[in-house]
Amino acid sequence: MNVNQTLRILSHWWGLCTLKEHYWALRTFMNRWQRSRSAGNGAIAAVISRDLRAWRGGDVSESDITDDMKQRCDAAAAWLLRGWKATADDGVSLGYFPCDGVEGDGWKPSYPETTGYIMHSLLDYGDTQEERRTEEIRSAVRRMGMWEAEVQMASGAVQGGPVVPQEQQVAAVFNTGMVLRGWEAVLAAGLDDATIQQAARKAADFLLNDMGDDGHFRSHGAFVRSARVKTYNVLCAWALFLHGRRTGEKRYCDGAERALDAALNEQEENGWFRHNCLDRPDAPLLHTIGYTLQGVLEVGVLAEREDAVLAVRRGVDALVEQMAEDGFLHGRWFSDWQPASFTACLTGTAQLAIVAFRLSQVTGERSYRHAGMRMVRFLQRRQRLDSGQPGIDGALGGSFPLTGHYMRFGYPNWATKYLLDALLLAQQGNSSDDPPHRN
Repeated sequence: MNVNQTLRILSHWWGLCTLKEHYWALRTFMNRWQRSRSAGNGAIAAVISRDLRAWRGGDVSESDITDDMKQRCDAAAAWLLRGWKATADDGVSLGYFPCDGVEGDGWKPSYPETTGYIMHSLLDYGDTQEERRTEEIRSAVRRMGMWEAEVQMASGAVQGGPVVPQEQQVAAVFNTGMVLRGWEAVLAAGLDDATIQQAARKAADFLLNDMGDDGHFRSHGAFVRSARVKTYNVLCAWALFLHGRRTGEKRYCDGAERALDAALNEQEENGWFRHNCLDRPDAPLLHTIGYTLQGVLEVGVLAEREDAVLAVRRGVDALVEQMAEDGFLHGRWFSDWQPASFTACLTGTAQLAIVAFRLSQVTGERSYRHAGMRMVRFLQRRQRLDSGQPGIDGALGGSFPLTGHYMRFGYPNWATKYLLDALLLAQQGNSSDDPPHRN
């Protein structure tokens, strides 16, 4: 990174809020830093120390890095299931955050949105296991699906944020789409249930009714910056199209294509998407960029839309061009595809790896698989297997280093979900010409 890029990031960051807000953000950071050094948090302190040395380019031992994708898949899936067992219900914990200063064991309450798309990932993983393990996973996923139906809002929507009592729920279209994706996976896997079928239809109807004439969804929820358009909501269209295909009702597929067209209208010539972030649309997270690219690609493939595949290629090609040789990608990007953060958003890196693998499958171009493998190899270095802390082993952190800007000092469940997806896809291709593992 050069001096001009550094100054641009710092100037942009400083202008985001007032001096008082910067003070409170720094104070929160320092409180978490101190907790990470407290008794009982030795494992996370070791991860932070190791991350910071690696981020600065220091000599870091990589003795536990392995090319054994199966071992890493097993560890990621086991962590997700520990997150499921850590809650008081059948949802999956939002994640492990031992430095937040909240009493307890570090595991957060259940998170409906991500429990939804974790169901899909666990079913894919279960298909690779021996019969007894597969049935254990399918049983757990079915319970997740039934829990999602229990907490679904009367409108068919899914609430934003961690689970709350019914009277406090606020509808969020993105969360609804992610749970619908999970329900469609459950039904496709033969775990047929009238309750889940009814819940899926209600969710699909909510999505259709929430869509404006311009193809954009409107109910963004209470946990993101208010804006008329959130381009990443196009990922909901994937679930909507699958619902239409399963039920044979074309109106859902047509709605998904309207959402696809709306997203394509937000893309610049260089592949960057406008209005594409939770909070900073001028410098979107790689995480929300990944949502958009995946949604456009998967709906494009289902609808046989070559324009959608080409749009995804423009976005992925621009990011791969900026990727470091070791697979590092910055966690935010300005509209000219210059980095807008110093640290990595690991969820976004995993999502981009998934899109790259899928592009390789769709187009037959091996260069996309190569790019995906570089990202997966980078993520392998971030996944700890031997810390001795069940909240850490197998998981992927929010940022690299762990103290970075996104979900800092912890392990959000969606990072590990996307790591699992990326690892599963990495094992599907021919590895004979993959880039070498770099220790």
